[in-house]
Amino acid sequence: MTVISTSRSLCFLLFFASVSRQFISGFCDDTKDSKNSSKTKSDVVINTGAKVVLILLGLAAVGLFSFFLFKLWQKKKRDEQYARLRKLFEEDDELELELGLRD
Repeated sequence: MTVISTSRSLCFLLFFASVSRQFISGFCDDTKDSKNSSKTKSDVVINTGAKVVLILLGLAAVGLFSFFLFKLWQKKKRDEQYARLRKLFEEDDELELELGLRD
């Protein structure tokens, strides 16, 4: 991997994490009403813990998806190289006939 593609991957990952965090924070109920003022500290910790777990799961999913795509790309490149190698060593009867090397 080149430096440019690595930095692009890192930028994409950070962008995805920030967007995911915005969506997750939008789902929580943080209104400033009096009924919510009775939240205990453990409720806040659980809510924060859930956010962290969801972000980590999202990052893990992106990482696994990237790994899968990388392995798929490697297999495709390997197949292309193998096809080029086979074509290189393949006997070309038409070429031999054109050159008059074979009857």
